Amino acid sequence: MDAHISEAVGRPDLIRLDDGVVCLRFETMKVVSALAAVRHLLDTGTVRRGDTLIDSSSGIYAYALALACHRYGMRCHIVGSTTVDHTLRVQLDVLGAHLEQMPPSTDLKLDQSRRVARVREILRDHPDYHWMRQYHDDVHYLGYEAVAERVFTETGGGPLTLVGGVGSGASTGALAHYLRKRSVDVRLVGVQPYGSVTFGSEHVADPEIIIAGIGSSIPFGNVRHELYDAVHWLAFDAALAGSVDLLRRHAVFAGLSTGAAHLVAHWEHREAPDRTALFIAADTGHRYTDTVFARHREAVRIEDLKPLPVSDTDELALPWSRMSWNGSPAPEAAVLR
Repeated sequence: MDAHISEAVGRPDLIRLDDGVVCLRFETMKVVSALAAVRHLLDTGTVRRGDTLIDSSSGIYAYALALACHRYGMRCHIVGSTTVDHTLRVQLDVLGAHLEQMPPSTDLKLDQSRRVARVREILRDHPDYHWMRQYHDDVHYLGYEAVAERVFTETGGGPLTLVGGVGSGASTGALAHYLRKRSVDVRLVGVQPYGSVTFGSEHVADPEIIIAGIGSSIPFGNVRHELYDAVHWLAFDAALAGSVDLLRRHAVFAGLSTGAAHLVAHWEHREAPDRTALFIAADTGHRYTDTVFARHREAVRIEDLKPLPVSDTDELALPWSRMSWNGSPAPEAAVLR
């Protein structure tokens, strides 16, 4: 029996969708990393019960940190993106988390920069607060060790192609790291939106909405570029097609980044059918009901989509590009200074 709802929410499901394609489905993925991080900080004496933990978030991590703080008796302060919706605002309020939300902005870089600047202002006024630094602190890798162990056990330890949105790098990077420690043959495939500096697509704009949480307009210290074997960049329309197909074909209701990963995993599995393709579904589809699923009639068949192979990021083009990364270092703009 679980001692707190966060433990149940953070436990993923492994769902075999097709022969050789598996979905690692979370209700809210970052609960895994937030719980383990807060527990580690308490165990090492870095923080004490009752302290205030602060971070910036576009949504999922805000909820995860609020749950972890509720579980361990901490105070929670979130500087939230303009994308934080009404449902999440209400949940954070009831959970006792303090949310400061940035003003509306269509510029992701401005939104992220504002949030980081505001966190630094708060820390100057409250030096006793602990900044969780979800984008930069390796403590957020810890929670995925148990997930990797479960993946290893339930997939039989055979060759894997692991697919997921990169974001802060913790989920995909940590799972690959811990699976490789078990000597599993893992190919790590990252999914990125256009307009993200992390793997060098900042010069390509998506005319639709940016896929939240899997890219960045600023450097993230937690992304270990050398772990990735290939990178796919997908535009909104392609990710929408993947999300709708996943719900229609497999009844899995998940977010936009999951739709992108679903599309990539099926393509990668067709290219390497001897490997199990496992993709990460980071959250449910509820916050995309109007922007994605209500537009399901616009979705093209995923069988009609394929990536443009590129050898350099200068060649990137919408709606879908793929590049063999082969453990290359971070692009200059993605290096944390």
